[in-house]
Amino acid sequence: MAADKNAGLIDEFCDALWLEDGLARNTLDSYRRDLNQFARWLDVQRGKRLLDGTVADIQSYLGHQFRKKTRASSAARLLSSLKRFYRYCLRQGRIEADPTLKIDSPKLPRPLPKSLTEEDVERLLDVPVVEEALGLRDKAMLEMLYASGLRVSELVGLKLGQVSQDMGVVRVVGKGSKERLVPVGEEALAWIRRYVREARPGLLGGRASDDLFVTARGAAMTRQMFWHLLRRHARKAGLTRPISPHTLRHAFATHLLNHGADLRVVQLLLGHSDISTTQIYTHVARERLKQLHARHHPRG
Repeated sequence: MAADKNAGLIDEFCDALWLEDGLARNTLDSYRRDLNQFARWLDVQRGKRLLDGTVADIQSYLGHQFRKKTRASSAARLLSSLKRFYRYCLRQGRIEADPTLKIDSPKLPRPLPKSLTEEDVERLLDVPVVEEALGLRDKAMLEMLYASGLRVSELVGLKLGQVSQDMGVVRVVGKGSKERLVPVGEEALAWIRRYVREARPGLLGGRASDDLFVTARGAAMTRQMFWHLLRRHARKAGLTRPISPHTLRHAFATHLLNHGADLRVVQLLLGHSDISTTQIYTHVARERLKQLHARHHPRG
């Protein structure tokens, strides 16, 4: 009977999540799986329903997961599921207090962003066939992305008027509608000029548009389409591991730091509001410098 009540409550919670946040099926399945596993443990070990779970029960269950050598990331996700579930039950008036309120989520080591070497980037930038309109467009986009470190949404959303050839900067509207000016090197600007002059008019086919980067049908470039063309070029460049637009953003930041750029400057260029977000790139740069030292120093 308890199992039936738990199942109904879990279904109701997942339906509410879907209505509130429009979460994907896989995400909802993860919530459902976490809650079902805790509900079974609570029933067998404590003879309780989900609504009767206490702080001690949850801590014991997390300890049980730890003894099973559950990964820290999985335990963090599990606790996140329980926190969201009990917050929902509290709002609904099903419980009087949230048993997860004073349980802190485990601090996870922040994964280092995967970057490309400068040689990798050069191989990637050399792939597009610039004698063709689409190849010239791709070349201009890749050069702009690596030269500026833009987010992919910022790149595909660029308008003609946002690139100043005279000043050598691109005006970007980033997260939170914050505007920033990002310098762009002459190499990237030259490819943008050539693309706008030689390829963009043909792609537009006489249509009017203020979008800088357009598709073969004259529509604005999308994030999904850029992802596809980037992966295609990466395969041709012989880059074996998965690559995304963010990988080039990582490369932009890491290579600047490798060549002595100040962390605060990189923060401004990336549009990070908090420098702690940028500091992770110093670890990437440091690891790269250590590898170079070990390889080339006589006592490395």
